[in-house]
Amino acid sequence: MTMTTLRLLTLPLAFAAGAALAAAPGTAAPDFTLTDTTGKVVRLSDYKGKFVVLEWTNPECPFVQAQYNGNGMQPLQKEWGAKDVVWLAINSTNRSHGEYKTPAQMGAWMAEKGAAPKAVLLDDASAAGRAYAAKTTPHMFVIDPAGKVVYAGAIDDKRSARESDRKIANNYVRAALAEATAGKPVTLASTTPYGCSVKY
Repeated sequence: MTMTTLRLLTLPLAFAAGAALAAAPGTAAPDFTLTDTTGKVVRLSDYKGKFVVLEWTNPECPFVQAQYNGNGMQPLQKEWGAKDVVWLAINSTNRSHGEYKTPAQMGAWMAEKGAAPKAVLLDDASAAGRAYAAKTTPHMFVIDPAGKVVYAGAIDDKRSARESDRKIANNYVRAALAEATAGKPVTLASTTPYGCSVKY
């Protein structure tokens, strides 16, 4: 094997490692510009100075359905939204994928579930998802007012698609927000996300 071939083989590995660290706790959250379900342009940088939660979502995913049908996600959105935390739900399903939802479809689904994020964003070119190395739906990130990621990973510790598990789960995002908004370091800043793969 030549040195050139070796370099070519290691390039994808280096890129993958870099992507995996793109939104690790302690690093600056990648900025993005996306359009919400109403056609409004939303930039992450618009919310600098506030705590922000990013929720990767996909209505076709059983794990996402369990969160919403089991009333796991909506109370969090309402509780922290009332405390001036900006909650952004992002669907990075690529426009070419069979599970892609139009803005109208995505908005209608969220409304039907009684969801209360600040905005539901369409990332139909998957650029934001790749920038964060979002792996699953759901995959959660908490960003502090300085624009740093303080939590990245799973929504909770019950790695199942059972609606009933939502009531007994230890919610990592709630714990991270409680500590971070109180000016404390997040005890568990990184966990392994679970759910369906993001449909890039």
